[in-house]
Amino acid sequence: GLDFRRLQFTPDLLPADVTGSFLYDQRNGDFTFRAGPVFTNLLLADEINRTPPKTQSALLEAMQEKQVSVEGVTYKLDEPFHVLATANPIEYEGTYPLPEAQLDRFLLRVSFGYPQHEEEWEVLRRRMSRRREEADIKAVVDAATLRAMQAALEDVVVEDSIGRYIVSLTAATREHPSVLVGASPRGSLALLLLARVRAVFGGRDYVVPEDVKSVAAPALAHRITLRPEMWLRRVDPAFVVGEVLESTPAPASGALPSYAAGGPRH
Repeated sequence: GLDFRRLQFTPDLLPADVTGSFLYDQRNGDFTFRAGPVFTNLLLADEINRTPPKTQSALLEAMQEKQVSVEGVTYKLDEPFHVLATANPIEYEGTYPLPEAQLDRFLLRVSFGYPQHEEEWEVLRRRMSRRREEADIKAVVDAATLRAMQAALEDVVVEDSIGRYIVSLTAATREHPSVLVGASPRGSLALLLLARVRAVFGGRDYVVPEDVKSVAAPALAHRITLRPEMWLRRVDPAFVVGEVLESTPAPASGALPSYAAGGPRH
């Protein structure tokens, strides 16, 4: 139910193709701003690593500040605003790795891989049943409902012990011997938010250590820069996060809010 735009990132894409630019209006004799595809609720940045860093950086302000500045004029983006980016993990020729500062803006990174046997058969079965290539997608929420769902996460309780555990995990990535640059405080904030989401998925309004552990790799791995020699040893950031989880003591799961024994609050 959101306004959606898809932008194919290519090597010749310019920052103005993302944000928009001022164009001269001959009828009015003045320059008018023509908004780019970033002015939407959900932006799909397809194959974002195909475009140079200069164009990639056009998204930085939008992703962090929810606004766009062009020629000294700032335009606020409508809420909610989210960027969903894809990157080609196979063909590296002609690609531009995202700078660390931009990777840090993404809440999490996930890799889907190939579907399981039964899942792939389900794709084929559905294709045959609808008798055409296109699939109809039904909206399950509208923008207002999505904002309410996001706001409700603020009611999920995070005990001090859990919060300190999150900070310890992030800090441990900075001290790991295989790491050149560890996760920033944005990593801690991402862990906090995603752990709250996992708690809600589990029917709880409080976070337990298992919630944090389950989201640690997708929240932290892309924020870690390994030492160059680690690539020769085939060490990846997700492996580092796994070692950090093993070496960082977690608080006892029993350290829950006093109302937890009676089930979630309503």
